Amino acid sequence: MKLISWNVNGLRACLGKGFMDFFEQADADMVCLQETKMQPDQAEILLPGYEQYWNSAVKKGYSGTVIFTRKKPLSVQLGMGIPEHDQEGRLITLEFPDFYLVTVYTPNSQRGLTRLDYRVQWEQDFRQYLTGLQQKKPVVVCGDMNVAHREIDLKNPASNQNNAGFTPQEREQFGLLLEEGFVDSYRHFYPDRTGAYTWWSYMYGARGKNIGWRIDYFLVSQPLVSRLTGAEILSEVMGSDHCPISLELKEE
Repeated sequence: MKLISWNVNGLRACLGKGFMDFFEQADADMVCLQETKMQPDQAEILLPGYEQYWNSAVKKGYSGTVIFTRKKPLSVQLGMGIPEHDQEGRLITLEFPDFYLVTVYTPNSQRGLTRLDYRVQWEQDFRQYLTGLQQKKPVVVCGDMNVAHREIDLKNPASNQNNAGFTPQEREQFGLLLEEGFVDSYRHFYPDRTGAYTWWSYMYGARGKNIGWRIDYFLVSQPLVSRLTGAEILSEVMGSDHCPISLELKEE
């Protein structure tokens, strides 16, 4: 089973930059997108053989997530059931017989950390939501989690110590999520690999120089680790300031 996650930074724009070619070539069973920045009726996206589940922000042209899946889920939930968090289309949960699939677009703390307090509250509530799911069956959670967990996960850790995405608070919250029994699938396969990034600024030719951050993840509950067969960063795929990431799981 092959899964893809990608922050497309505007799906309508990405459609004009080769998204469909990538989608067809990837031939994935489930494709999770973040920062779609659209309502479902704003573009016709025909994907024969795939179900589509959208969660768009109330504010148009902002945030948003979607999952395209060949496997029909047992249930679908949009958001985490907390009105304060559920206005921006950041979360979709699909239930399958043997696991939950969650895609998330974690709030950015913003320049000057103006949204850091909200971000920490979101993290605490999201962790509680995931642990609740995990009590029922294992969870695969993927998406743009807007944090580089360790110094190895960004090019310039020293100069970014208190910038959004690399604050002690955000890194701590990510660590607490791992302590709840989640495994960072990429580090499971490549514990010490450097230069492995999923996002690059559009400024200063950062992508060409590989001055980036790894802020997109597939996390899996501990019971699923034995089924992992691969986790990759598809850094050659263009179309966004993020690149897609993939996960491969043995069928149960």
